[in-house]
Amino acid sequence: MPANRSVGHTVGPTVLGIEEALMKVAITGSNGLIGSALVAALEARGDTVLRVVRGDGDGIHWDPERGTIDAAGLEGVDAVVHLAGEGIGEKRWTPEQKQKILDSRVKGTTLIATTIANLGRRPSVFVSASAIGWYGNRGDEVLTEESGPPSPDEFLAEVCREWEAATAPAEAAGIRTVHLRTGIVLSASGGALGRMLTPFKLGLGGRIASGRQYMSWIALDDEIGAILHALDHAEVEGVINATAPSPATNSEFTAALGTALHRPTRLPTPLLPVKALYGKELVQRLLVDGQRVLPTRLEMTGYQFRYPMLEGALRALV
Repeated sequence: MPANRSVGHTVGPTVLGIEEALMKVAITGSNGLIGSALVAALEARGDTVLRVVRGDGDGIHWDPERGTIDAAGLEGVDAVVHLAGEGIGEKRWTPEQKQKILDSRVKGTTLIATTIANLGRRPSVFVSASAIGWYGNRGDEVLTEESGPPSPDEFLAEVCREWEAATAPAEAAGIRTVHLRTGIVLSASGGALGRMLTPFKLGLGGRIASGRQYMSWIALDDEIGAILHALDHAEVEGVINATAPSPATNSEFTAALGTALHRPTRLPTPLLPVKALYGKELVQRLLVDGQRVLPTRLEMTGYQFRYPMLEGALRALV
């Protein structure tokens, strides 16, 4: 548990008998890979979680497409974590799907940010998801939170810029706002690693294209740790890279995963079938391009990674 829980209003005892502030946290995207793990972590340390949900079910109801939300349900929360958004790697990037990806992020973020800015009792902190796609394809350039945007514009970079800009109402209202630029989240139960495991276990895993593109990854435990760190520490504000301090090339990642699974990785991954299914642009941006991103601000504010090195993370996960 972080040492400085700077947000909160309800007080309860810890296991050491020392009273410590507990938080009431509202979360969008609570059923996803990251959201589910975050809910479990918050509840495990005694915080109260309010799920922001679509349709029926318990929670605070919202509909980003229609621009509606139960604002009263957000009154008095200490923090909001916004994770919801259309998945970027599940469907071919048709013009319609691209618009859906953009709208799901911009509309949802705008609705949340505007709503909490107008509350009578505003939350102290707003953690809004973003992605390292903001940086675009930069080869082996070392990227930190101080790095500028890519040129020329790329689809994912443009999505991330508009996504982050949509938090403006919350920032203008004085709410501490964190843009969490997340890399490839590693978990055996889903996400990119979950999809890789079957072919790698069958001995069919291999490097993608040249293998020189960087993969800026983070273990799911550290992704959750970074979010908790952002919630608990008042000095964490603005852009934060949620990536491990040791980005790896695709070839290095492939070799490390093969070693962890005791499987060969000699055959390159054939891209033609993947392009036929998902389209050339998606494959290029998500698999062939890369970013070498470092978590400079996260480490400067005292976060200590549970899994700083790829080999240790993969051994623990698989």
